[in-house]
Amino acid sequence: MAKSDEGKTVSYWEASEDLLAENTLGESTETDVCIIGGGIAGLTTAYYLTKAGKRVIVIDDGLIGGGETSRTTAHLSNAIDDRIYRIEKWHGAEKARLAGESHGRAIDEIERIASEEQIDCDFRRVDGYLFEAADRSEDDLNEEFEAAHRIGLSAVEWVERAPITGYDTGEALRFPRQGQFHVLKYLSGLARAIERNGGRLFSNTRAIEWKSEEAPEVKTANNQTIRAQSIVLATNYPIMSKMFAKLPPYRTYVIGARVPKDSIEKALFWDTADPYRYVRTQPENDYDVLIVGGEDHHTGQADDGEQRFARLWQWTRERFPMAEELLYEWSGQVLETHDGLAFIGRFSSGEPNVYLITGDSGMGMTHGTIGGMLVSDLILGRENPWAEVYEPSRLATQSITEAVPEIISSTVPYVDWITGGDVSSADEIKPGEGAIISHGTTKIAAYRDEDGNLHRRSAVCAHLGCIVRFNSLEKTWDCPCHGSRYGVDGHAINTPAFTGLAELKEES
Repeated sequence: MAKSDEGKTVSYWEASEDLLAENTLGESTETDVCIIGGGIAGLTTAYYLTKAGKRVIVIDDGLIGGGETSRTTAHLSNAIDDRIYRIEKWHGAEKARLAGESHGRAIDEIERIASEEQIDCDFRRVDGYLFEAADRSEDDLNEEFEAAHRIGLSAVEWVERAPITGYDTGEALRFPRQGQFHVLKYLSGLARAIERNGGRLFSNTRAIEWKSEEAPEVKTANNQTIRAQSIVLATNYPIMSKMFAKLPPYRTYVIGARVPKDSIEKALFWDTADPYRYVRTQPENDYDVLIVGGEDHHTGQADDGEQRFARLWQWTRERFPMAEELLYEWSGQVLETHDGLAFIGRFSSGEPNVYLITGDSGMGMTHGTIGGMLVSDLILGRENPWAEVYEPSRLATQSITEAVPEIISSTVPYVDWITGGDVSSADEIKPGEGAIISHGTTKIAAYRDEDGNLHRRSAVCAHLGCIVRFNSLEKTWDCPCHGSRYGVDGHAINTPAFTGLAELKEES
């Protein structure tokens, strides 16, 4: 299976080597718009703005295209993950219609841009099939069918079964004209178009601070300043924000298996399990890769990734016996929202020059594209019919019974402060493993690398003081409260924390 030398998982897309080359910002500069985040949301925004003649800089703390976008399964769908009938319940009929419309338009735009910019990204229109799971289903497909028609998706229809050879799914809903693509090939093409239009892209350039005020600017970790008229926060979780209560984080797991060419219908498949499974194929030269995702859990609240991969593989073999060999295993970070839709728009009324794209809610490719369309319209002073739907300051629409489990889940892990460590001493930690050690009142995050060297940092999350837990699959320290993640050397990987785990005092 595809893994890096450090043991971290590598997605199918990353293994295809379409990440863009490194180009670090080496001097302070100014621009019209500074976009923080080089995934699909940031690059789509940059594409529209540079087409309109704006000077744009995009920065990313890793490689352009190398963040969570590179760990997607690249489904393109207007079959909303939280179900259309729930969106209708939470937002009302008109906003549900606009949400469905926006996701459909996002697919259209990806297709149009790929064609116009001649991006060979394996874009393909496919049908999507939603079917009942054998376990833990709370969805009502009859309600979903009726709601889809109410919001204008009149082509959604019942079929006797999803077209999976040898596996009878039972009745399913068919959503026509969905889509799929190779996400990094698409981002590479977008990047080339942005640079042709005068935009500048900088990798390995970490933003550590931004301010709006009269003269907006972004500070980077290598002491550079980017002065801009507008700032766009297009990272997985927006830096320097306090939205953690509105964005519960989840880890999701994906496998990729080799299957004979054209042995599986070209389509998207989703079941109604909780967490649900999502399936598609991706073409290679002489075979296809069957991509299957699911097994989600709250970030930092489980460390059994290999078991989750095993369950996905078992589920896959039972339904797709033509799967010959397991090629890829990877995981990614998904941010849910309280009402199933992303937060896109002005960061706050007090900071009118700062814009936000976050809350993928399992639909990052279309939400990211919607974000690019909507935010570029706002910056360019154009009306956008979806602005109110995705307004970041909107109030929660969930009932208290729906919201409370998320709140409880983010606070219970604070009990780790009064429990013992995972091991009594560092001697128990084997190469390639990490553990929490209690030393008096100090909690230590200790990792022993493959050469036997011990790396020790404070185990206290730099965000709100929760105790981190080791993620043995990705070799990271993950916060079980609000989803911050750190490398084994303590550097911050995922916000809301944007500073690393603290160094230990000598007496520790």
